[in-house]
Amino acid sequence: MISSCPICGHQVLTAELERHANSHFDDDEVQRDMELAQLAMAAELSTSNVVDVPQHSKRPFPNDDSLAQGASSSIIRGPSPYENVLYEQISCLVGAQVRSEIQRIEAGVMNLLRSCLESEGGSSTSIISGYVDHHQSLSAEDKGWGCGWRNIQIMSSHLLKQRAETREVLFGGCGFVPDIPSLQRWLEIAWDKGFDAVGASHFDGKIYGVKKWIGASECVTLLRSFGVRARIVDFDSTESSSLQGKSGKRVCGPMDKYLIKTNPPPRSSTCELSQEDAENMRGQQVLVDWVWNYFSSKRADVLHNSKNVIISDKTPLYFQHQGHSRTIVGIQKQKGNRGSQDRYNLLVLDPGHRTADLERSLTTKKGWPRLLKRGVHTLRKPQYQLCYVDPGIASSEETEQLKTIDSILIRF
Repeated sequence: MISSCPICGHQVLTAELERHANSHFDDDEVQRDMELAQLAMAAELSTSNVVDVPQHSKRPFPNDDSLAQGASSSIIRGPSPYENVLYEQISCLVGAQVRSEIQRIEAGVMNLLRSCLESEGGSSTSIISGYVDHHQSLSAEDKGWGCGWRNIQIMSSHLLKQRAETREVLFGGCGFVPDIPSLQRWLEIAWDKGFDAVGASHFDGKIYGVKKWIGASECVTLLRSFGVRARIVDFDSTESSSLQGKSGKRVCGPMDKYLIKTNPPPRSSTCELSQEDAENMRGQQVLVDWVWNYFSSKRADVLHNSKNVIISDKTPLYFQHQGHSRTIVGIQKQKGNRGSQDRYNLLVLDPGHRTADLERSLTTKKGWPRLLKRGVHTLRKPQYQLCYVDPGIASSEETEQLKTIDSILIRF
């Protein structure tokens, strides 16, 4: 059978269509396309000092009003050769990106989690996000290095389902969660657009086809490039941290400190809780309190009759620490007995878990706390990062400000 290539329009064998389409993203091919586009645009500009903005040059991402700034009422100047090349790259990627393949949970992972939380009863109160898909790491694709990409996919599944304004701009408005290679291309485009210059230099501006860890800053960079208001919060108990500033102040990077492996300090061999561990636990309570306040600060209408499970309007949280990242989809508070302190459990989706195991445990209500609940005592790292998304889409001026990746630093 013969099919048309969605990128160049050439007629090719259907069996060869995927390979042919992917070839458009080979580095040599992209370089040739860029050179040809630059030559063509230079020739066009040489014939006219004033050109109309072509219809096809509209950005497949928000806030395309910068071209009109500074123009007179009768003259609108076209985009630069570089902008045209960037537009072409984006247009090609929008048409060629591949949907991420996942194992669907028929009843929905969050519906099953809600049912399990309700069945516990007691004096507990849980607040969870709305719709979320679980994206697991695969041995043949990204085992050991892809957790960051999988968490981006988990967050994106929520943004595409729950927020209409985000669905219109994310990944060119395709409406689905792309696979890891497509996300890598989107991140490179974000760097080309000037987002997170410091982080881009860490990877030499290239991430496509590379099996390297990414962190919360890459998640924020990718989402911000579409005008999404993604933010980072740093929780840090180390005195030697490279981040400078007082608790609660906005500070700038390096944001990728968790991607650099360091040897942890030796731990005591005693089974008793050391003074250092006790201090860390008190510090991690600051993080847990922040997560509770985050999810509880704005609640959606209650969609069911449960008294102990509430659906929050807030997005899930990209949860980063040295060596791994996960996604926080909610939090549970259990009332303390006889004046004792309340206990908290983070509700966490881990890309390292198999979706089938997750579905089985939630459906049978057996073993699910081991997979999803994380108490304060499990938070043993000295540093954590959280990424969340504020509502709305940024304006052009705000998007320029979002190109610099910073965070709110909270010391404990």
